[in-house]
Amino acid sequence: MQVRENEITPESVWLTRREWLKAMVAAGLLASPMARADYAFTARRNPAYGQGFKLTDAEHVLHYNNFYELGTAKSDPFEHRDWLRTEPWTVRVEGECAKPQAFALEDLLRLMPIEERIYRFRCVEGWSFVAPWDGFELGRLLRRVEPTSRAKFVVFESIHDPEHLKMQRTPLLDWPYTEGLRLDEAMHPLTLLAVGLYGRPLEPQNGAPIRLVVPWKYGFKSAKSIVRIRLVEKMPQTTWMKAAPREYGFYSNVNPHVPHPRWSQATERPLGSWFKNRRTELFNGYAEQVAHLYRGMDLKKWF
Repeated sequence: MQVRENEITPESVWLTRREWLKAMVAAGLLASPMARADYAFTARRNPAYGQGFKLTDAEHVLHYNNFYELGTAKSDPFEHRDWLRTEPWTVRVEGECAKPQAFALEDLLRLMPIEERIYRFRCVEGWSFVAPWDGFELGRLLRRVEPTSRAKFVVFESIHDPEHLKMQRTPLLDWPYTEGLRLDEAMHPLTLLAVGLYGRPLEPQNGAPIRLVVPWKYGFKSAKSIVRIRLVEKMPQTTWMKAAPREYGFYSNVNPHVPHPRWSQATERPLGSWFKNRRTELFNGYAEQVAHLYRGMDLKKWF
């Protein structure tokens, strides 16, 4: 299955990976040691994902973000991107597993084959985009640490660095940011740990250097700048569940039939468009792949 040529942003309009690294280092926006991770962006696009999708212009995705550690306005994460320190970076995987480990980012990328997948992404606020993510299946990493029979859920913890992330000095949220999935959701082949976007390393405002992408759930489920992954037995209380339990449930699947308490979810606005001109699809259009995970569940009760 191939995406139509006229629906893909021509690669000629992007900087090549090496040209981009040189430009960023020269501008002082990227520390030179990151050049050692150049191998991570030789991934080929997986044609099984994104058939018929039209890519959102990269400028919209890079400049319109939710990342409360960097500010609450949509423009704040880009403007404050230099707050986020990404070197060195380690991801700890622990809890209910036989082989807990700490992975340096470069070691993790060597272990996991990187590929590019085009996914539709939807925010709970009603905007959406389609973008090519470079990453690897989370399930590959979890199998490496061998979850025990007690592991039922997976918790993702984002960076906690109030010295540099100034919003973490406020009581806006219960820091550090945490999210969670059921283990079978985490092991699903669609669930991705992303390290790149539009053929480049993740930008700080998009969750550098490694983040979760769960395309059938609302965007806030995709934790950014992950430093720790824990396998646990009981359903965790995640950051948004604690902040606003009436508005944000644990599952947070895209469901146009369950409105947010303050707005409808029936339609969405693709980034770059002024109007909500697209009908929202159940499970964000991934029902064929994931609906079986929720067979027998009341999707209004378990929102």
